[in-house]
Amino acid sequence: MTSPEPSTRGATLPDEARRARSAVAAVFFTNGALFANLVPRYPEIKESLELSNAVYGSAIAAFPLGALLAGLLAPALIARFRSSRVATVGIVLLAVVMLSVSFAPSVAVLAAVFLVGGAVDALVDVAQNAHGLRVQRIYRRSIVNSFHGLWSVGAVTGGLMGAAAAGLEVPLPIHLGISAVIFSAVALVALRSMLPGPEDSERVPAAGPDASTVPVRTGLRGVPRASLTALAALGVLAVCGALVEDAGSSWGALWLSGYLGTDGATAGLAFVSLSLAMTLGRLTGDRVVDRLGQRAVVRGGGILTAAGMGLALGFPSVPTTLVGFAAAGLGVATLVPAAMHAADELPGLPVGVGLTVVSWVLRVGFLLSPPVVGLVADATSLRLGLLVVVVAGLATALCAGVLGGRRPLPRL
Repeated sequence: MTSPEPSTRGATLPDEARRARSAVAAVFFTNGALFANLVPRYPEIKESLELSNAVYGSAIAAFPLGALLAGLLAPALIARFRSSRVATVGIVLLAVVMLSVSFAPSVAVLAAVFLVGGAVDALVDVAQNAHGLRVQRIYRRSIVNSFHGLWSVGAVTGGLMGAAAAGLEVPLPIHLGISAVIFSAVALVALRSMLPGPEDSERVPAAGPDASTVPVRTGLRGVPRASLTALAALGVLAVCGALVEDAGSSWGALWLSGYLGTDGATAGLAFVSLSLAMTLGRLTGDRVVDRLGQRAVVRGGGILTAAGMGLALGFPSVPTTLVGFAAAGLGVATLVPAAMHAADELPGLPVGVGLTVVSWVLRVGFLLSPPVVGLVADATSLRLGLLVVVVAGLATALCAGVLGGRRPLPRL
C-alpha cells in the first residue's frame, strides 16, 4: 500500500530542489522586470533623440531581430556553461545593456543596443526555461507555469517602477542604474541556489520494462522523424500563442478606440484584461495541468480562446471585448510553457535543442503577427484582422494532440 500523497510529497522533496525552485522563480521575475522598467521611458528616449515614428519603430524592432539572430545559439552555450550560469550571468549582461540605452547618442547606437539586448534576452529565456524544467523533473509535477506567471508579475512590477521614475522625473541613467544593480544582485544570489551538475542529470526513464533505458540524445542525424514532426506541431502551437498575446498588446486598444469609439483610458483595458487573465492562468495552471494533463488543458484553452474572441468580434461592445480578451488570455496561459516542456522532452534531440527551436519560433510569431494582422486590417477591416485570434484558438485545439495527457506520477 502506498502512503498518502501529502506525506510523500513533504517527506521526499529535497531541500536543494526547493531552493532551486525559488532561485528560478527569482530569475523569471527579474527577467520580466528588467526590460519592463525601460518601456515607460520610451517617449522620453524618442523625444531626446528627435526620432520620427518610423525611425523609432525601426530602432525598437532591433530587439526581436537580435533575439532571432542569437536565439539558436542557446544549446551550445548551455552545454558549455550550464543553464544556471547562462540565465543568471545573462541577466547581469541584460541589465548592463538596458543601462546603456540611457547613453545612446544616436538612433544607430540605440538600435545596436537593442539588437544586443534582444540577443541576450533570447539566451536568458531559453536558459531559464531549461533550468526550470530541470527543477520540474525533480518535483515530478507541473511547476513551469508558475514561473511564467512570475515573469508576468515581474513585468508589471518593472512597468510600475518605470512609470514611477518617469513621473518623478528621475534621470534615465540613475533609474536604469538602480534597476541594473537591484536585479543583477538578485540574479547572482539566485545562482548560488540553482541545481549543479549536467543538464540531463534529472531525466528519469519511463516506468516499465524499458525503465533502464534513457532516451538517446545524439546529433540531428539521429533524430527520429516522429520527433521532428512533433517539433513542427509544437512550433505551430508557439506561433498560435504569439498571435493571441500580440493581439492584446498591439491591437486591443485600437479595436476599442477605433472600432468602438472609446476613450483612451477604456481602450487600454483590452490589454489589461488579457494580461491579468493570462497571469492568473499561469499562477494557477500547474494544478490544473497535473489534474487534467497538458493536452486537455491546451485543447480546452484553444476552444475558450476561439469562443471568447468570436463573441467579441461577433457582438462588438466594450463588455464583450473585455470578456473576449480575458478568455483569450486565460486560454493561452499554459500554452507556451506546455509547448516548451514537450519540446524539451522529445526523444533523440540534443539537450536544449527542442526548447530552443520552440522559443525561437515563438519570437518569429511575435515579429510577424503585427504586420500580418495589419495587412488584413488594411485590406478589409480590423474586425476581420482580429479573426486571426479565432483561427489561432482553433489551430491550438487541433494541434494539442501532440502534447502529453495526464500522467499519474507521484507528487513530490
